[in-house]
Amino acid sequence: MDKHEPSWELYRTFLGVLREGSLSAAARALGLTQPTVGRHVQALEACVGLTLFVRTPHGLSPSEAAQALRPYAEALEATSAALLRAAASQGEGVRGTVRITASNVVAVEVLPPILADLNAAYPELVIELVPSNRMEDLLQREADIAVRMLRPSQGALVARRIGDIELGLYAHRRYLARRGEPASLDELTGHAIIGFDTETAFIRSMKPQLPMLNRERFALRTDSDLAALAALRAGFGIGFCQVGLARRDAELVRLFPDELAIRLDTWLAMHEDLRDTPRCRVTFTALVEGLTAYLA
Repeated sequence: MDKHEPSWELYRTFLGVLREGSLSAAARALGLTQPTVGRHVQALEACVGLTLFVRTPHGLSPSEAAQALRPYAEALEATSAALLRAAASQGEGVRGTVRITASNVVAVEVLPPILADLNAAYPELVIELVPSNRMEDLLQREADIAVRMLRPSQGALVARRIGDIELGLYAHRRYLARRGEPASLDELTGHAIIGFDTETAFIRSMKPQLPMLNRERFALRTDSDLAALAALRAGFGIGFCQVGLARRDAELVRLFPDELAIRLDTWLAMHEDLRDTPRCRVTFTALVEGLTAYLA
């Protein structure tokens, strides 16, 4: 191994090539020239004494060594971003950047009004909003604050239970006018159901109590919660929706409320090191208040 420790810039380029699949695409994404990206890859390979990429007809294929190094490079990336967020917050008052992650639907449909009020109160606060159904790692500083539908299990986190987000089965009035309203769960068989494409662990856990979760019976299959919600609002068919969101749209009709109700345990979490940071403290408080009001 080279006696010189690789600079962060080399790891950044390494991740760019991993994600983009070629030197040219990585160069465009990183704002560098292709020769520079090539030199960075060669320099990192020399430092670690490993071949990281293999040329193929379709671009650069990462080696087994590259895949093994990837999570560590991503941890460095997250730490570097957290360092910059912390540096930007230094000084008097509430200022700097807070990175928030939440599920796609919560990030797009629920958080914007809460964040708008937060911005009005603290105009020097910058929000980075990450809509993702992936569980971002707060310990690795991939985000500062996370809205999660699962109780956090990591000990170094400050966690606050918000309550239950309830899901119900809904259809748009246009759809019901066209197809009629099912009188029983058995009648759902003859309707256009909006459902998942790829079965997840959560879906498998729900199937015993929701036998209609049969992929072969769905008229629309998608793994995008936002696409499913848009299809429901467009009158495509019958699907699940957060009760809080459906209350905002008088055209959405809930079906079988006494028989079908899914409750998602909702938590807010952040790293304990951030609890006394003004930017994170006020953001955490605003999210608690806003999400509590939404659930109510």
